[in-house]
Amino acid sequence: MSSGPRILLIAERFPPDLGGLARSGARTAGALARLGAQVDVLSWTRSLAPGALQTLAAGEVAVAARGATLHRLGLFGQTDTSLQHTLDVLDYLHAQRRYQLVWGHYLSPPGFMAVTFAGLAGIPSTVSARGNDVDQAMFPPGDFARLLWTLQRATVLTAASGDLARKMRMLLGHDPGVEVIPNAVDSSLFRPGPPDSALRQRLGIQPDELVLGFSGELRHKKGTPFLLSALSAVRKVRPACLLVIGEVRSRELEHLSVYRAEHPEDAARIIISGRLDAPEDVAAHLRLCDVYLQPSLWDGMPNAMLEAMACARVVIASDAGGIPEALAHERNGFLVPKALLNHLGQATLDVLSLPEERRAALGAAARARIEEHFQAQAEAEVLQRVLSRAIPKASS
Repeated sequence: MSSGPRILLIAERFPPDLGGLARSGARTAGALARLGAQVDVLSWTRSLAPGALQTLAAGEVAVAARGATLHRLGLFGQTDTSLQHTLDVLDYLHAQRRYQLVWGHYLSPPGFMAVTFAGLAGIPSTVSARGNDVDQAMFPPGDFARLLWTLQRATVLTAASGDLARKMRMLLGHDPGVEVIPNAVDSSLFRPGPPDSALRQRLGIQPDELVLGFSGELRHKKGTPFLLSALSAVRKVRPACLLVIGEVRSRELEHLSVYRAEHPEDAARIIISGRLDAPEDVAAHLRLCDVYLQPSLWDGMPNAMLEAMACARVVIASDAGGIPEALAHERNGFLVPKALLNHLGQATLDVLSLPEERRAALGAAARARIEEHFQAQAEAEVLQRVLSRAIPKASS
C-alpha cells in the first residue's frame, strides 16, 4: 500500500467518457499514482441517478488511470444543485480519506469546486487549465469573477500549454509560477506503420480515395465548418473521404444535416468510426489517414493531434492555443492562421501534392517531436514539482 500523499482529483469528464479532457484526466491520475500518491477521482456523470455515488476500485478504472480509485456522482438537472450536493459528497469522502491536496482538472466547474472545498477543509489545492476554459470564462456570458477567484485562491496553478499559462499570468497581473504540464503520448501504441487494408475496407473507404482524418469528438470549437468545406474543396480535384475517428457531438448533427442537403455527394463520403475505447484502435485508424486535420478555433494542447504526430501523420492545424508549441510550420507539419481557416481545403490540396518523400520526412519529424517533448517522463517531472510546491512535507 502506498504511503504517499492522499490526493483528490475532481474531473468533469473522465473515462468511460470520451474526449481529450477525459483522457488527460485519466493520465494525470495514473501518473500521480505512479509517483506514489494515493489518488481518488471524483467525476460527474449523467449515467447515474441524480445524487447517486458509485465507487470503482483501482482495478476497475481505465488503464491510463490504473492505481486510482474512481467515484462517479450523478448530476442533477440544475448546476447549482449538483455543485451544492458535490460539496456534501466531498465532505463525506474527506472524512474517510483525509486528503492532503485537491486537484481541479479544468478550471470550471472542477477547479472552482477544488479551490472551494480545499479552502473549507484547510488543505492546499491546484487547478489545471486544459483547453478553452480560460477563454470561455473571460468573456460574456462567462463568469470572469469566478475564474479570477479560482486562479487567485489555488495554491499551485498548472496548464496544458505555455499559451494558457501566459493568459493566466495576464489575468492575475503577476507571475505565480504556472507549471506547464506537457501532454504525454504513449509512442509505443501511437506509432507509424502500414495502413490496415482490412480496416480500410471495413470502413468503406474506396480504393482510390485519399483519407482526410480528424480524431476526437467533432464539435464547433474543433472547426467543424472548416473540415466540411475542406472535404468539398479536395473532392473537387481528387477522390477523398473525411474519416472522423470518434463521434459527433449532438449539437453538430444539425450542421451536418445542412451540409448533407447542400452537398449530398460530399456528405456521403464522411465516415464516422463511432466510439473507440482502445488506444490501439484509434492508432490503427490514424494510420489510415493521408493527412490529419486539426482546424481548432480554440484549444489547449490537443491530445488527438499529438497522437497523429506520433503516428507520423502529416498534420495541418490552426495556430490556436498551444498548437504551435508542438507543431512547427513546414518543419513537422503545417499551420493555418485561425483567421484564414477558410483556406484549409487549398492547404490540404497543397500538402497532398507534395512529393511522397517530403511528406514522409514531415511525418518522421512530427514523431521525433513527440518522442523528444511529449513523453511520460517529462509529465512526471512537472507533476512531482507541483506536489513538492503544494505539499512539500508529504512529497519530500
